[in-house]
Amino acid sequence: MNPFRRNSGKAALSVVVAGAVLAAAACGGETSVGAPDEAAKTTPPTVAAAMDKVVRQGFPGVQVVIDGPAGHRTFTAGVGDLTTRAPFPDDARVRIGSNTKTYVATVIMQLVAEGKVDLDASIERYLPGLVQGNGNDGNRITVRQVLQHTSGVPDYLGRGAGDGITTQNSEQIDPDEETLRWQHFEMTDLVRRAMTAPPQFEPGAKSVYTNTNYLLAGLLIERVTGNPAADEIGRRILEPLGLRDTYVPAARETGIRGPHARGYHGIDGKPVDFTDFDPSWGATAGDMIATPTDMNRFFTALLAGKLLPPAQLAEMKRTVPFDRMPGADYGLALIHRTAPCGKEVWGHGGSIPGFETRNGVTAEGTAVTVTVNQLPTTDEEADAVTGVLDAALCAS
Repeated sequence: MNPFRRNSGKAALSVVVAGAVLAAAACGGETSVGAPDEAAKTTPPTVAAAMDKVVRQGFPGVQVVIDGPAGHRTFTAGVGDLTTRAPFPDDARVRIGSNTKTYVATVIMQLVAEGKVDLDASIERYLPGLVQGNGNDGNRITVRQVLQHTSGVPDYLGRGAGDGITTQNSEQIDPDEETLRWQHFEMTDLVRRAMTAPPQFEPGAKSVYTNTNYLLAGLLIERVTGNPAADEIGRRILEPLGLRDTYVPAARETGIRGPHARGYHGIDGKPVDFTDFDPSWGATAGDMIATPTDMNRFFTALLAGKLLPPAQLAEMKRTVPFDRMPGADYGLALIHRTAPCGKEVWGHGGSIPGFETRNGVTAEGTAVTVTVNQLPTTDEEADAVTGVLDAALCAS
């Protein structure tokens, strides 16, 4: 569930440019909703070429959703279902992986604005006794460090997560394993598993993307508000923005509600249908489901200051170098990068078995979300997906 991680071999739980220009028809079709004119319904040539490259790399399908001054546009290539050969549905629900972290961080920053959370207080203040053992000490880790991945806490996900962990620990889990696909986990148990390993580094020494941080963030929300994190996300973000197609799966809910593509996971070199599983191992680090349209609305609203006061939004945009992507910076669940055409972009991205989403919002207010229904397993595949996002951002 870590954005923009380079992978090789086994598909990683990560998130996060084109050949010859091809006609839009070569990309398997496109749709447009609410575009201001007929020209906006045509796939931009650079986007068509980038999408075609993704399909030629072996991904089942890809969908690009663009929202902004030019209207709402959806472009698809390949298929959303390898059995029926049906394309991605319009407004397809997808598992959004680590984009979940940005919703969680936004709720915490609202609590900061309300005076209920101190960003520079220790995590021990809010979760006493939880971050302890094997050298881990919640007294030395701040809320800010948790949100910015500078805490040093170990990850509860093992090698299958693509996190570059060099020492295996029997308590870490690998969600690639079929035996875990239907298993249900509680967040406190996952944190306990993480605490069986020593810290990765001294708190504040550097930033290393670690999913355990956002389980702590979710538990912090629950401790401070007295409500499930899912309820707070719904009340504070989804309902005010009218994001009706975004939700946190209920306990032990394994399917995806509403229209959706099938999600595939590369196992032993073959695409295995991995659409349905219990995502509780992702929890507040990566279990949410949404449409790309809803994600565009969320990130646009957040960056436009509709969810946070200016001071708290500015804190979210204070960055450190991002270990998952050279040249990018990481704030509090916001990634800043510069597209090849020079546009400044803020977003996040997320992956989970079956789906990868990459997104960004430009200063001009154009939001793009790209979805593929299988995780990349090579640098070339990862670059191809990034190429679609960059082509869409730069063509808008």
